[in-house]
Amino acid sequence: MKSVKGKTAYVSGAASGIGFGITTALARAGARVAMVDIRAEALADAKARLHNLGGQVETFVSDVSDAVILAETAREIEAKFGALHIVCNNAGVSMHGVPLDQVSLQEWNWVIDVNIKGVINGIHTFLPGLKALGEEAHMVNTASIGGLQVNPNFLTGAYSMTKYAVVALSEALENELGGTKVGVSVLCPAAVDTELHFSARSRPARHGGAYERKEDHFMGDMTKDGLRPEQVGLRVVQAIERNEMYVFTHSSPREWVERRFNRILAAFGQAEAFEQEQGITPWRLTPKP
Repeated sequence: MKSVKGKTAYVSGAASGIGFGITTALARAGARVAMVDIRAEALADAKARLHNLGGQVETFVSDVSDAVILAETAREIEAKFGALHIVCNNAGVSMHGVPLDQVSLQEWNWVIDVNIKGVINGIHTFLPGLKALGEEAHMVNTASIGGLQVNPNFLTGAYSMTKYAVVALSEALENELGGTKVGVSVLCPAAVDTELHFSARSRPARHGGAYERKEDHFMGDMTKDGLRPEQVGLRVVQAIERNEMYVFTHSSPREWVERRFNRILAAFGQAEAFEQEQGITPWRLTPKP
């Protein structure tokens, strides 16, 4: 997509953090934006902060983890703005600070429903329209640098698991949409100054209701000097217009990812040694004609 100007975009988790940053950058670049969030009051406050952008933004209260609710939101957005050109499946929640065996089943269900099913519901709800549009379109899925490696210095396994899934979904989409006019990006930010660590305060009743999850707060302390969400938003607009697949906000985590990939490559060496020891002919994938 050469330019987002004049296009219509959907951004979930838009009331704060990266979602607000993406909304701001898109609107300032000339796009019309449907701001979507589960928090009605926060959404209204966010729109008020964008008062100078006039009719470029509209708000829609929704729950991305509920496919029925999101489908109704999609109809409301279409009635207001018409067809979408850009879909940013950005909404997510935090789940840090405790070992995997201490994450409650209720918390597992919540983080999976928002971080994974929220993206799945976004794909299911909006991708058919992007494909049918017949014009350049783009889908951005927000993962994390934690979706490419699990840092041994932090207890982020539950969160990272969901973000690995977002990376896989995005890679599959790119494969499937090759040759179409729909581009795909997966956003993998590192340190960004957001309120993600307060996610539990907005947990809906069907997932157990709001609560204080102090185990997440260390991440807020770590990222308070990180990028501003508006800077990440600019990076996302850049990636859409350049049709970038993997979208990073920082160069420094390269060594984390390299460390993981090097371990994986070394493990293939062990597999090769095993094949030689056992006289096994290496398996080769034969593409279908």
